[in-house]
Amino acid sequence: MFSIRSILQVVFAAVSTSTGGSPRIQWGLCNTTEVNSTAPIVCGNLAVPLDYTEPSSNSTLTLQLLKVPAILQPSKGSILFNFGGPGAPGRESLGLLGPALLAFTGGYHDLIAFDPRGTGNTIPFSCTDNEDDTANLLYDIILGNSSDVALGRLWARGAINAGLCFQKSNATGNLIGTAFGARDLISVVDALDEDGMLRYWGFSYGTTLGATVASMFPERIDKMILDGVQNPRQYYHSPADFEEWSSSDKEFSGIFSSCVASPDSCPLARGNATAAELEQAVWNLLDTVKYHPIPLGRIMVDYDLLKAVIVQSMYSTYYWPLLTKFLHMLLTSDTKDALAVLIELVGDTTTPEESKQLFMSVMGIHCADRTVRVSNFDDFLPVVDQLYNTSKIFGDVTPAISMICAQWKMKAKEVYMGNFQANTKKPVLFIGNTGDGFTPLASAYNVSSGFKDSVVLEVDGYGHSSLAVTSTCIYNHVTEYWSTGTLPTPGTVCHPNAPPFSSTPTLVKRDAFDDISGALRKEFRHI
Repeated sequence: MFSIRSILQVVFAAVSTSTGGSPRIQWGLCNTTEVNSTAPIVCGNLAVPLDYTEPSSNSTLTLQLLKVPAILQPSKGSILFNFGGPGAPGRESLGLLGPALLAFTGGYHDLIAFDPRGTGNTIPFSCTDNEDDTANLLYDIILGNSSDVALGRLWARGAINAGLCFQKSNATGNLIGTAFGARDLISVVDALDEDGMLRYWGFSYGTTLGATVASMFPERIDKMILDGVQNPRQYYHSPADFEEWSSSDKEFSGIFSSCVASPDSCPLARGNATAAELEQAVWNLLDTVKYHPIPLGRIMVDYDLLKAVIVQSMYSTYYWPLLTKFLHMLLTSDTKDALAVLIELVGDTTTPEESKQLFMSVMGIHCADRTVRVSNFDDFLPVVDQLYNTSKIFGDVTPAISMICAQWKMKAKEVYMGNFQANTKKPVLFIGNTGDGFTPLASAYNVSSGFKDSVVLEVDGYGHSSLAVTSTCIYNHVTEYWSTGTLPTPGTVCHPNAPPFSSTPTLVKRDAFDDISGALRKEFRHI
């Protein structure tokens, strides 16, 4: 374990040491009102082209960078991060996860992140000018099964939102796509003046960004981990991200099988019911609150809210004890303390304004990247059917964004149109969890098949990405990869140190990937 004193010494050295000449990034103290961390951090700015498709233009964009300096010197180079979304704030997320990621990278690397285009202060994507318009923007973002008219309202709201966003941001909405984000990564690498090679760790959507930059610049890849892998082909070229939800029901069922296996830690299991019976009871509860919502103080637990709470809890098994406690209270009508449990379960540091901005960033980036448009509601219904057939628990959560993107009026000025087949200078490490309800293991294998000599590290655990699983095995393989470039043997499977409902903590108490639906439900219900 590294001492705070040694870490601070490294930071002061990083701020004061010059490589000679005039470095393009001047590192200095961070504005702690914007970003903070329990790890020492420094910040800097970098001007990059605003529009990479216009090389003759002098217009630039300022990327605000945050660095967690290497603890052990000399540094083996910088690792860049993207924490997903699209729209997750890079600097804030690295500040939160910096201490853990220093350990996972061995302490020999500087860790760097910036807020991607469309987020933070980097061309923040917006669709409204005032609070009333923002509230209207989100008003009809409901679940597809919440009523028999929900889908029609979602489609109409998608048209309205697409129009509002175009009216507000048509001048910049085509400048925030993932291909430009990939070029921004390379611009940062060039400005760092190290070895000219990209080292990168991307989570969730960050794997699509990583697969894109690796396909566009295979000769620039030194080391890359793609963790919690999206299918980038569907991200760009499908009307919805179908494969993304193909393991969601498996993870949902895993909540109940894990509960039954640990009855002393899971109140829901104390009636000697089977896992299948518990799962069916929760499905029945979801159907009941659709027509008979449960009042909890100032909160109304209806179908949308309850499902959003369940979905949000699937990011990590850390949430499962509280989730099952809450479900047990509702099922037994013992709701005296249920409001306090609910607030503890969904409460985090995300402000209502941050939730709204995250939603607008997702719309702006994903919809600009997506190449598929659908002209009318009837033509989109087969997409909804496929989503419903892919996942019962997630199927009606996902149409909202897909319907907005189907009617989007802006297109990124550059979209990667290749096949994600690349021979990178050094091979890529993919990581996928068997029980990841957001990015299935199958996607890791599908994308890995296109990258020569890459390897998939399989994690036999639940939750979204390796951050959701405490595993010495994962730690050893990841640190070895960053240290020496050594990949796990193909077929390697890592297991959690302990099963769900144990007292062993996950890597982080709250991971960096907030569920959009959960955040919106929380805002609507004023939790």
